[in-house]
Amino acid sequence: MFSIKGFKIPDFSFVRRKWFIISIGSLASLIVLGIIWGLSVRGAMLEKAVNQVKNKLKTDYQLNFQVRDYQFSGLSTVNFTKIRLKPDSLEQLAAIERFEVSVNLLPLLFGNVTIGDMVLDSADITLVKQGDSLANYDFLFRKKQQIDSVDTKTESVNLSERMDQMLKQVFQKIPRNLSMQQVSLSYQDSVSKQGIHIPAGKIANGKYDIDVFLNERGGQWNFKGNINSGKQTLDVTISAADKNTEVPFLEHKYGLRVSFDELHFHLDQVSKKGTEALEIKGGWSTENLRVFHHRLSEEQLVLPAGLASGGLLISENTIELIKGTKVKVKDFVFEPQLKYAKKNGRIIDLAIHTGQFHAQDFFDALPKGLFENLDGIQVDGDMQYDMDFQVNLDYPDSLRFDSKVADENLKVKKWGKADIAALNGPYRYQAFEDTVKMRDILLSKENPDFTPLAVVAPILKTTVLNTEDPFFYQHSGFELEAFQLSILTNLKEKQFKRGASTISMQLIKNLYLNRNKTMMRKLEEILLVWLMEQSETVSKDRLLEIYLNIIEWGKNVYGISEAANYYFGKKPSELTIGESLYLSSIIPRPKTGLSSFDYTGQLKPWVLKHFNTYGSIMSKRNQLEQDSVPANYGFYQVSLQQNLRPARPKGVVDSVMNHDDIKDMVDEIDQEENIRKTLIERLLGRDVEKDDQ
Repeated sequence: MFSIKGFKIPDFSFVRRKWFIISIGSLASLIVLGIIWGLSVRGAMLEKAVNQVKNKLKTDYQLNFQVRDYQFSGLSTVNFTKIRLKPDSLEQLAAIERFEVSVNLLPLLFGNVTIGDMVLDSADITLVKQGDSLANYDFLFRKKQQIDSVDTKTESVNLSERMDQMLKQVFQKIPRNLSMQQVSLSYQDSVSKQGIHIPAGKIANGKYDIDVFLNERGGQWNFKGNINSGKQTLDVTISAADKNTEVPFLEHKYGLRVSFDELHFHLDQVSKKGTEALEIKGGWSTENLRVFHHRLSEEQLVLPAGLASGGLLISENTIELIKGTKVKVKDFVFEPQLKYAKKNGRIIDLAIHTGQFHAQDFFDALPKGLFENLDGIQVDGDMQYDMDFQVNLDYPDSLRFDSKVADENLKVKKWGKADIAALNGPYRYQAFEDTVKMRDILLSKENPDFTPLAVVAPILKTTVLNTEDPFFYQHSGFELEAFQLSILTNLKEKQFKRGASTISMQLIKNLYLNRNKTMMRKLEEILLVWLMEQSETVSKDRLLEIYLNIIEWGKNVYGISEAANYYFGKKPSELTIGESLYLSSIIPRPKTGLSSFDYTGQLKPWVLKHFNTYGSIMSKRNQLEQDSVPANYGFYQVSLQQNLRPARPKGVVDSVMNHDDIKDMVDEIDQEENIRKTLIERLLGRDVEKDDQ
């Protein structure tokens, strides 16, 4: 074996060595000739490429691309000066004084365009929205006027291939080395303008440490980490110099306010799993993440520390969390299971199975101040939660929902702000109408209007339980089938229509919570009801007694004593079946109670449906055997007090009422009655099956 200038030649025969050297020399010559030829024609190639870009942007996106000068600088670097991007008849989108970019030659030989180095100097990108419909960035979301064969082919690519292609394209366009000077991005509409500014920033061999300023140094973040385009990995830590600096654009656009001390995100691996699936692994963590949106909570949500690790598995028609994905907040850890499939509909599968954990870890993980009624609560024991949810959004009736808590060993050692144990003694209830306090109601014998449960007419208790919570004495604060029906109804209506509130839930809402319909308030309600019922601190009879003494039955009419006297001049013990059915009918909308009567003091015909529905249910449940049941369950025996009756219409003797003025309310009542009837009949059928077994 011998060498030529250090290059070792294999120990072939003389002839073979000769041909080997000739082959290597020929290949080197071809490469040199190719480079010489490329250098000689690259100017023309660049000119052609720039014109193609101009034409494509103009044809497909109505976007005008202007550049004063462009030329090669070095072997693979192109330098552009004074670039302008402007949509037709709209504000200028971008102005860049100097843009320099190089491509990696080796990947280019195989048809892959990957960015090597990049320089961006004095770049100003301005997103402008004019009025309600026009924006200079609309072209980003506009479909091309003509769909070529490449687009058609892309449509047939499955989810995993699309994601794989997208990630590769993104990483290929991220430079290994980047230098930025005076780079700005802003958003402007008719109301305000926000922007971010980078005075200077660099990426060197994939590592970066860049300061970003909000609204001309109004706030500052630091982006630090590294990126490896070849391995498709990313690590970024974002820290805020001023801890209260909010992320721009979100509040104005979505009403969402977000700030944090530190956010960390890492993308660890992108890999193929077989021929059909793509796995993406990574995670994130946060320190003092603060989030506010009026639909989440009336108070700012503060997450002191949290992290998630795991990833996504994407196949032809599905996206799902990979097995072992974890979420951790302080010492509370759980592994959610989530899957979305778009074959035969849009199917969502969600499951949480925590295994046993220390109950106090869960309450310690709740953001402080978000659930103020739970602040300071101390519990003892272990518990477990299991939840399974599946629905095909295209066929909502396919809904399946199951939720179970194993909490036999849970003990409440100390209540928080909501002291449930205090309900066993004299309790002062503050009655509010929206945000206006009406008055205090004392729940004790010192209040002459307080009515002990034993004094309330049994038929009134029966009718109220059937209309509001027919299995109050059997469930533990929640009725699973009611939740299922609630979710199903809301999915079909595509808005919040029904809340599935039991009497326990209504009590917690009235006693401790505000009236704001937010996700966090609903979650706080669920947690308080669960603790109240699980601890058995207050008996069911006492809960029903409180309920009947505080609920609203008319404008500034609270409790059964005031209601019986207001409408009928009676005591709660004297109420008949008809009067009880009427009072139960107005609980969902108490301020409309008087609209149920005509000028004679008799009930209007549309109220009869409620009587027949719930009278029939009580009869089927054998709850009327001790009562004398008049025609239509006492509908014609209900008579409003004289002083509350509306004036007699002029020129009308005794005619059937015209319903046009209350049609919307009646339709809503009918819809609600049908939902309630369906639920009760399901529950009754369930109990009949149990009895048969």
